Amino acid sequence: MVLRRFLSVLPVGAPRLARLTTAPAAREQPLASPRAMPELGAAKGARPPVPAVDFGNAQEAYRSRRNWELVRSLLVLRLCASPALLARHEQLLHVARRLLGQRLFDKLMKMTFYGQFVAGEDQESIRPLIQHNRAFGVGSILDYGVEEDLSPEEAEQKEMESCTSAAERDGSDTSKREKQYQAHRAFGDRRDGVISARTYFYASEAKCDAHMETFLRCIEASGGASDDGFSAIKLTAVGRPQFLLQFSDVLTKWRRFFHQMAAEQGKTGLTAMDMKLEVAALQESVAKMGIASRAEIKDWFTVETLGVSGTVDLLDWSSLIDSKTKLSKHLVVPNPETGQLEPLLSRFTEEEELQMTRMLQRMDVLAKKATEVGVRLMVDAEQTYFQPAISRLTLEMQRKFNVEKPLIFNTYQCYLRDAYDNVTLDVELARREGWCFGAKLVRGAYMAQERTRAAEIGYEDPINPTYEDTNAMYHRCLDYVLEELKHNAKAKVMVASHNEDTVRFTLGRMEELGLHPAEHQVYFGQLLGMCDQISFPLGQAGFPVYKYMPYGPVMEVLPYLSRRAQENSGIMKGAQRERQLLWQELTRRLCTGNFFYRPA
Repeated sequence: MVLRRFLSVLPVGAPRLARLTTAPAAREQPLASPRAMPELGAAKGARPPVPAVDFGNAQEAYRSRRNWELVRSLLVLRLCASPALLARHEQLLHVARRLLGQRLFDKLMKMTFYGQFVAGEDQESIRPLIQHNRAFGVGSILDYGVEEDLSPEEAEQKEMESCTSAAERDGSDTSKREKQYQAHRAFGDRRDGVISARTYFYASEAKCDAHMETFLRCIEASGGASDDGFSAIKLTAVGRPQFLLQFSDVLTKWRRFFHQMAAEQGKTGLTAMDMKLEVAALQESVAKMGIASRAEIKDWFTVETLGVSGTVDLLDWSSLIDSKTKLSKHLVVPNPETGQLEPLLSRFTEEEELQMTRMLQRMDVLAKKATEVGVRLMVDAEQTYFQPAISRLTLEMQRKFNVEKPLIFNTYQCYLRDAYDNVTLDVELARREGWCFGAKLVRGAYMAQERTRAAEIGYEDPINPTYEDTNAMYHRCLDYVLEELKHNAKAKVMVASHNEDTVRFTLGRMEELGLHPAEHQVYFGQLLGMCDQISFPLGQAGFPVYKYMPYGPVMEVLPYLSRRAQENSGIMKGAQRERQLLWQELTRRLCTGNFFYRPA
């Protein structure tokens, strides 16, 4: 397959150290146990208990914050909880800018919303905040938060042009992709209904190169003497999304084909890892469909490709799409509506082939830079119609770069119905192939958009029915990964959550499984300006915890600030705890005469 061919020729650079560390400052911890050795399931000696963390101690939670910062947090979080204000926030910002002028408007933003949620304007100006947080045990995940200021019409136009092939645009070919993986003008503006994730629209290959350079600067800024720095990237920023749509369609159809044959063998209702098909029956089904001759099919299922079990699981099936087998020329599947066999891959023009190659090359350049400066690279999750391709491309990067330690982290959205299957399959694949598993678990940022798109276009809603179901899915996936960490010292997970119950659940399971924070297998992550009552107690107790820190010029990060305010609206309506703790600490300081508190 072209994917494997492109990735196999890209070299890896030698590691070196950069100047600025964004990892939490080292805190006194007991020495790591034998778990730190590479062997799986290494014998464990006596370990100290997991440190206790008090999330209700306001004095400790805000020990790193000055009085005026507490006042700012109270003001901003209160404003974010006002539906009337948020409904008109864009008009209010526009009026404020006209009345105050650009210079005073920038100062106002830096004193309020910008100062709360954004680290600074450039890499030099964010250094004091990075160093300050690091002194209190909290690291940084840097992200250049600038977005292109497009009207909805401009965004729709860019999306339609970049998500359709040349053949589809000139009418010489009709898309055989499923509806979910086709571009739809009504949902061309991917920012609509998204309240926390930055959105990129394809403009040109030169623009993708510029995004890559921005990511490289973030990676360099995140590097340092510690190998625990993090940086985040989005794959829609480094290539034409048409390729992601087409590849996602291929992977989904191939997986659905497996489930179709599983149903024929009476294997429905099982988890992905428990679904094993009998090879003989599978060969017979494929032959009857006319996909290939019996002799050719027999060559697909050999001891070399599938082992000696006599069964095929979803990982075995997925591996058949690789160019090492003879299956690539037979990449056809039955259309469930027409019953006709259809090719999985559409033909690419020469220019489309080049664009796909450049996307893979940019990914490789970023991974090489992360290797050089000792930074872990988190590949952000995106919409479900891009995500199968994003996950597969991330997996290819993990195979190549996660040999000694988990450098590349894949992101799993736990509001998806198939999140548990995705996690368990990737953990098992890492075991079989011998590379290091790295994951970031999130709830997800596209729920409203995904639900609306599925309903209007007419495909199954990929999102869990309720918030409680998503919480249960998050804990189920997390528990599975933590169990893996118990037996695999090299596996790592980032628990990206603002939910105190989820953090408590994680700490409890770490205690039960003997996962000590000194081993740096479990990381925690929250957004800058939110949930300090979780981040700082964790950091001061010695847990690896990070703040996601966007930066960029005031006017260019306003779209990010707009969505952050809206996100806080949803959070603050349902939870008053953070504001209560802020009031509690501010009141304590004022009542004790500590009017000019300075963090020690």
